[in-house]
Amino acid sequence: MLNRLTLTEVSAQLAQRKVSAREVMQACLDQIHRVDPKIHAFLSVNPEDALAQAEAADKARQPDATATHRPLLGVPIAIKDVLAVKNQPLSCGSKILGRYVSPYDATVIEKLKAAGAVVFGRLNMDEFAMGSSTENSAFIATRNPWDASRIPGGSSGGSAAAVVADECIASLGSDTGGSVRQPAALCGCVGLKPTYGRVSRYGLVAFASSLDQIGPLGKTVKDAALVLEAISGYDVRDATSIQQDVPAYAQTLNGDIKGLKLGLPKEYFVGGIDPEVNQAVRVAIQQLEKLGAELVEISLPHTDYAIATYYIIATAEASANLARFDGIRYGQRVAGADPIALYCQTRGAGFGPEVKRRILLGTYVLSSGYHDAYYLRAQKVRTLIRQDFLKAFEQVDLMVTPTMPTPAFKIGEKVDDPLQMYLSDIFTISCNLAGICGLSLPCGFSQNPKLPIGLQLLGKPLGEGILLNAAQAYEQSTAWHREKPVLG
Repeated sequence: MLNRLTLTEVSAQLAQRKVSAREVMQACLDQIHRVDPKIHAFLSVNPEDALAQAEAADKARQPDATATHRPLLGVPIAIKDVLAVKNQPLSCGSKILGRYVSPYDATVIEKLKAAGAVVFGRLNMDEFAMGSSTENSAFIATRNPWDASRIPGGSSGGSAAAVVADECIASLGSDTGGSVRQPAALCGCVGLKPTYGRVSRYGLVAFASSLDQIGPLGKTVKDAALVLEAISGYDVRDATSIQQDVPAYAQTLNGDIKGLKLGLPKEYFVGGIDPEVNQAVRVAIQQLEKLGAELVEISLPHTDYAIATYYIIATAEASANLARFDGIRYGQRVAGADPIALYCQTRGAGFGPEVKRRILLGTYVLSSGYHDAYYLRAQKVRTLIRQDFLKAFEQVDLMVTPTMPTPAFKIGEKVDDPLQMYLSDIFTISCNLAGICGLSLPCGFSQNPKLPIGLQLLGKPLGEGILLNAAQAYEQSTAWHREKPVLG
C-alpha cells in the first residue's frame, strides 16, 4: 500500500516513475475513508483539490526525473488546523472560527507548495493549541491509532495520529510547549520542534508568540529532515525569523555519532516516571553509547520552575493574542443588545473551557498589581532556564531525556484535573522557554496495552543538523519505527 511508505520511499518511487502522485494521494484518501471514522485525525478533507494538486505534480515531473527531482514533489502532507491555507477552513479546533476560510497561505504552506508537495486536509487539534490530549477540540476527540480508548497527545494530536495511521505521508504541527514532540511520542512517530526563528510563524494562528514554532511530523528521521529543510528559512513577514542559511539536513545524515557528547539532565530522571518509560529510555541511552556517544551527567538547576514559568508566560500571551476573536471582525458572532454584550456573548459561546481558563489566568497575571509579581518574574526565571541550557551545551553536544513521563492515558482520565494534564508537558516545555530545538522518536513500547514510548533529544540553538544525525543513528540501529498499529 503506497500510503504505508515513508516520505523517502514515496519520493524515490515518484522520481523513478514507478508510481504517480495521484496514485499515492488516492491511497491516502482511501485510508482516510477506511480508518478515520475511528481515529478522527481530520476535521475536513477536500479530495477533489488534493487529487488536482497530485495531477499537477505529475505534470510537473519532467522525463529526466533525476535532473529535476524535488524530494517533496507529489508527496501528500496534511496540515494542522492552526496554519493558514488559502481557500481552506481555518478553525483552530474552535467554534469561534468554525466557518472561517483563510484568504492566504502561511509561509510554510507557500514553501511546501513551491517544493511541489500536495498540501491537503485540516488536522484536528486542541482548541487554539491549548492542551496535551486533543480532547479540547470543539468538534471531536482524536484517538490514538494504537488504542482507540486512549489520547494521541496534543495539541497536534491529529498530526501525529494521521502519520501513524498512514492517512498521509507526513504532516505539519505546531509546538508551544511540546505539542509536536508529545503526540509524536504517544503515537510512535518522529516529531521535531525547530529552534525559535528557524521556521517562519507567518500564517500560524498565535497561541503564545514567544514560544510557538511550526514543526514536521514524519515516519522517519530523514522524512522529518526533508520537510524541515523545505519549510525553514528567513521570512521578512516574521520579525522573529532568523537570517541564517538552511543546511541540507537530509544530505548530511551519516549516522556517525562517535565522540558525540550526550548530556543526561539529572532533573529529568526522577521519581514519577512510568517504570516502562524509564526502562525504555535507559536502554535507548545505552544503545546511543554503543554507537559511540559519550554520556555526561549534567544539571539544569531551574527545571523545577519550568511548569509555573511556562503557564504564566503562555497564558499571558494567549490572553493578548486571543483578544482579536471578538465576533466583530471575523469568525462566529453571537448577537448582543450592544457591542459589549456582543463581545461577551460571542466569546462566551465561542471559546471552550480550557481556552477560557487560560485567558482568565493570563489576564490575571497581566493585571495591575500582579504584572511584576507574576509575569515579570516569570520572564526573569525564563532567562535563567535558557542560561541553564546554554551553560550545559558548553559541555555537551545534545541532551537525552524521556519525551513523556507516561505512555498515552485514557480519554477522559485527566479532563477534570487540569494540573495533572499540565504536568504531562514536564519534559518538553523547557525547550520552548529556552528557544532551542528538540526531537522525539520511538524508543520502545509499554506492555498490556502495547503503547509507544518516545525518546527526546534536545539540541543547541540552530543545532538541528546534529540533532537529526544523532536521531538517525539511533533510529537505524533499532526497529521501533517500523512497528505499525493494527487498525482493523
